[in-house]
Amino acid sequence: MMRWVYWFGWSLFGSAYRSLFGLKVVGREHLVTEGAVLIAANHESFLDPPLIGTLYHDEMFYLARKTLMKGALLKWIYLAWNSIPVDQDRPDMTSLKAIIKLLSSGKRVLIFPEGERSLTGDLGVAQPGVGLIAVKTNAVIQPIRIRGAREALPRGSARVRFSQISLHIGPPIRLTAEELETAKGKHGYQHIADRIMDAVKAL
Repeated sequence: MMRWVYWFGWSLFGSAYRSLFGLKVVGREHLVTEGAVLIAANHESFLDPPLIGTLYHDEMFYLARKTLMKGALLKWIYLAWNSIPVDQDRPDMTSLKAIIKLLSSGKRVLIFPEGERSLTGDLGVAQPGVGLIAVKTNAVIQPIRIRGAREALPRGSARVRFSQISLHIGPPIRLTAEELETAKGKHGYQHIADRIMDAVKAL
């Protein structure tokens, strides 16, 4: 189910991606649509969160920088569209705890393991916090690779280019009992984060 304000954005962006960017979805048969899902994707553009949101017919949560929420109207829109505010200048555990709580209650959450948009389009290194979330929640992990969003709207640019965008969905990852038991501390969480990022890179 979608609230009307979320449905409005979902419909608007979905139509734009299909008509203006020729959105192509590869591997839709791998998409997990029920229960708690930790969606892990590369990050190319501001277009990414609503782009992935169009894959689902109910609501999704995602991280957004607090600096994007300038003014009451923008803040209201971001929060109404299920963004989780994160302060990249003074990171704390607030957003991490929010993600864990949402996943533990059966929600779907999108994260970008690299932590920021790519300048070149090359995939970077995953942050250990991604592994921590995966271990603490034991949620199904859905790897997705975005292609073409950087060409459509590069980081640092306000000019939209109508190039094709595609989403490549990989088989879900379910951590084993051994992985959940042995993934301890920063090194262990980094190992899980690297595994997730490798799955995204392989798509």
